[in-house]
Amino acid sequence: MTGASASYNPEQQETDILIIGSGAAGLTLALRCAEFARVRVISKGSLREGATFYAQGGIAAVLDDHDSIEAHVADTLVAGVGLCHEDMVRFVVTHSTECVRWLVDQGVPFTTKSRADTAPNQGDQPAASADDLTSLHLTKEGGHSHRRIIHATDATGKAVFRTLKNKALEHPNVELVENHIAVDLLTRKKLGLPGQACIGAYVMDTGSNRVRLIRARFVVLATGGASKAYLYTTNPDGASGDGIAMAWRAGCRVANMEFNQFHPT
Repeated sequence: MTGASASYNPEQQETDILIIGSGAAGLTLALRCAEFARVRVISKGSLREGATFYAQGGIAAVLDDHDSIEAHVADTLVAGVGLCHEDMVRFVVTHSTECVRWLVDQGVPFTTKSRADTAPNQGDQPAASADDLTSLHLTKEGGHSHRRIIHATDATGKAVFRTLKNKALEHPNVELVENHIAVDLLTRKKLGLPGQACIGAYVMDTGSNRVRLIRARFVVLATGGASKAYLYTTNPDGASGDGIAMAWRAGCRVANMEFNQFHPT
């Protein structure tokens, strides 16, 4: 390369769907999309270095006959002190049982009632049946008026992550790539073309320090939050807001940045 006007042409690769982020959101979408497309999931560090692996509590869903969708929605709106979008709250709560059933079907070893009574702190439990969610042990956490928290002992995130990671590793249409940092999104506008669609991302391989361009029909940001912008947080170092910054530079609207969670969930 010579001269100030010389351009840099990185190695180019292609996939159908590029997912940036290897936590529960990224892996779930990868498994869903892998039934009809080639999917590549990249992680800036090791696959486990997202918030999911470190989350300890559980997942809220209406699974008890004494509970209801309306009660769960009401609890959420109260906890949100008037700042929640009720339509989104209702959507998430309404689909929560379906999502739990899907996780159980993947093999996530949630603690069952019988297991909680006999061996509450032992991991690697047999999975419950997706056809009978009533066997799952429910706990109650702050802000909830009913017992509706399913869990895998006290390491729910680790159980969810390991299960989804192993399913993704087994799927022929999913490629998991570690130690690759997404640097920026490639949009049609940046190429001087009409439209603003995202058509790929520049990714740096931290092993070779080489930047590659991965073109994709769809690019998904599942990069988590930005709590490492603060001095004190128990989130992993990877929570540095890269995805939010890339989205902003690509022209996306960014909102609610004043809300930050300082522990993994």
